[in-house]
Amino acid sequence: MEQLYGIFLYGVFLLTMGGIYAVLTLGLNIHWGFTGLFNAGVAGFFAIGAYTTAIVTSAASERHLGGFGLSPAAGMAAAMIASAIIAWGVGRICIRLRADYLAIATLGIAEIFRLVLKNEVWATNGPRGISLIPKPFEQYAEPWNHIGMLLLVIAVVAVLYVLLERARRSPWGRVMAAIRENEAAARAAGKNVERLRIEAFVLGGALMGLGGALMAHHIKFIEPNAAEPISATFLVWVMLVVGGSGNNRGAVFGAILIWTIWSAAEILIARLPPEWAVKSAYLRIFLVGLALQFILQRYPDGIFRERRFRTAPSTPNREQPP
Repeated sequence: MEQLYGIFLYGVFLLTMGGIYAVLTLGLNIHWGFTGLFNAGVAGFFAIGAYTTAIVTSAASERHLGGFGLSPAAGMAAAMIASAIIAWGVGRICIRLRADYLAIATLGIAEIFRLVLKNEVWATNGPRGISLIPKPFEQYAEPWNHIGMLLLVIAVVAVLYVLLERARRSPWGRVMAAIRENEAAARAAGKNVERLRIEAFVLGGALMGLGGALMAHHIKFIEPNAAEPISATFLVWVMLVVGGSGNNRGAVFGAILIWTIWSAAEILIARLPPEWAVKSAYLRIFLVGLALQFILQRYPDGIFRERRFRTAPSTPNREQPP
């Protein structure tokens, strides 16, 4: 019975983490899937969101900023606002860059954020991080506290999915697709491409900050290594590519699938001989890369392909006979 209970709790944890990564993947889907912005700095917005909610909601401490005592909901809202402001500033500087140039710029900025958070000890406690972050529903007995967190994450993902689907089908979403496919044509049609690209960058950055806030509240701890590019950027990109870029359902499904593979790889590696322990991180990356290759061989556009917009064919005008 205890073993079944442990499996149940592990399943709840697995789904909760998969849902949090789904929020990050939906944010990246706005950047890359909707607008074609190659953002390689997901980890930076993740870290900004996580540290913002940690500072806003944590108790007073001599080791870091805090003591505001706000609720987790207020912390998540603050995380989205802070990430959106940072995204606006980064967008104003970098949004005119294209493809790999934008990727290099955002990757460098994300690393700057991580190093600042690591070295500004007075504000973030440096490498030791911030602990005792309040978790929603933690006042309830186990397992209801974990189930409550899972339901919260599911509700967030569901709301974001509905809103982003409506946005994708709206005129705004069609313009974003037009910018992604042919920016020159969109500009010639009178669209303010720079402003629209910044809008997408800010919206996606806010969702990445929300994902970081959910992660901080879930594990009740945040430190700079949590924003490593491997786990907070590379993994999110794999999730989006596998699920299907430009498809919100694919973004959610890819996040849960790849996180399950990532977690299963950890269980598998734990059963290997001790001498393989030092290579565990590389083996997990190898297994995820192998899964990526296998899936893309069968589904080159991702498991859920992007659904293109369709317009009703116009009825040609026929000349009336004399």
